[in-house]
Amino acid sequence: MSQFKAVSLRSILLAGAFLSVGAATADAAETIASAMARAYRSNPQLNAQRANTRSVDESVPQALSGYRPKITASSDVGYQTQDLFRNSWSNDKFFPRGVGLQVDQTLWNGNRTSNSVRRADSTVLASRETLRNTEQSVLLDGATAYMDVLRDTAILSLRKNNIEVLEEQLRQTRDRFNVGEVTRTDVAQAEARLAQANSDSAAAAGNLKASLGRYRQVIGVDAKQLQPAKALDATLPKSLDAAIAVSQAEHPLISAALHTVDAAQLAVKVVEGELYPTVAAQATASKRWDYQASNQELNQIQVVGRVSVPIYEGGDVYARVRQAKETLGQRRLEADQTRDQVRQSVVTAWASLESTREQITASQAQIQAAETALNGVREEAKVGQRTTLDVLNAQQELLTARVNLITAQRNRVVASYSVMSAIGRLSTRQLAVNVDQYEPATHYEQVRDKWIGTKTPDGR
Repeated sequence: MSQFKAVSLRSILLAGAFLSVGAATADAAETIASAMARAYRSNPQLNAQRANTRSVDESVPQALSGYRPKITASSDVGYQTQDLFRNSWSNDKFFPRGVGLQVDQTLWNGNRTSNSVRRADSTVLASRETLRNTEQSVLLDGATAYMDVLRDTAILSLRKNNIEVLEEQLRQTRDRFNVGEVTRTDVAQAEARLAQANSDSAAAAGNLKASLGRYRQVIGVDAKQLQPAKALDATLPKSLDAAIAVSQAEHPLISAALHTVDAAQLAVKVVEGELYPTVAAQATASKRWDYQASNQELNQIQVVGRVSVPIYEGGDVYARVRQAKETLGQRRLEADQTRDQVRQSVVTAWASLESTREQITASQAQIQAAETALNGVREEAKVGQRTTLDVLNAQQELLTARVNLITAQRNRVVASYSVMSAIGRLSTRQLAVNVDQYEPATHYEQVRDKWIGTKTPDGR
């Protein structure tokens, strides 16, 4: 291997093993934080979950409608004819018609309305936590896609550089064969290794294209001029036990599960409310023309209080109460399961983080040893103590070590983001990403007390 090629490979490694995509400039460079900001704003999965959360917000005014009156207006018109005999026959034709207004107001219904409102609020809170978890998932996907592009770009550069090295090695081997220093076998070995390098380069190019496609899907734009990224060491808990404790207190999946338990408990109370009396008031006002006879008018105002007491409804309500209680038990068990799943995710992510640290250290040591071995093999080959195959193998070992280091460095960064996601703290706010924060409470406040209107707050 020539000294120029060795310096080229070393430069790739010392640059952080992550090359920029394209010709990077300071002004146009994309960082992992700016990529996450793009995903936060435009990722379809995240925006769809935001729309779902806004949809769930509407369950609260639906529940609040139970406190409000129901007003109905009516009108009717008809034609009537009648024959009346009073000493003689007479015929009367008239057009009975009228208008009316009815107001129904529930005064008490076994607290079904109040419990329905509380249940809707719990459902909204659960939806917000699900949204927060979706944000974590999207940001982790974004970080992974970002690092995959950097990794595959660096590996492709190493593979291409390796082709140049092997082409030079093949040229030198052929020259030595022409002067009788090596055999045809040495030339064939160099040719075979060059063919393998071309195949590996083609595979690396395919991997890069796939990573670029995934980046476009998650981030929303093509990857251009990506800058190296660092692991989130400063924001991670200091130990596994601390990470587990944080996850159990802060992870959105656990919070969502607990809010779902609350909603299920309130659902039991809502159904039980059907066993209690319902107290309601009804007011009607009406005016009729041609009432019973031509030119007769009737004005009527009526206010009625009504109490309905359920006696027996065939066992339907009792069955639904028992069903709601079983569902509540299910939600509690699911919450316990979610806690265990989150804990397991933290342990797995932490173990991966720890292993990548060791892998980086081992890969760096492997590279140093491989460089020393390659230099020694080349010198020994000059005096006939080593074969061409020995040199090719030493070059391949050094290339493999450098690819391993690139992969380990990528895994190190992704593992740190995975730990942040596992403990429930992977968010643009926690990462201090410069982006306008989406506040789900804003839409909730906009629609909670709306009495009328079909347009959404954004004008649709």
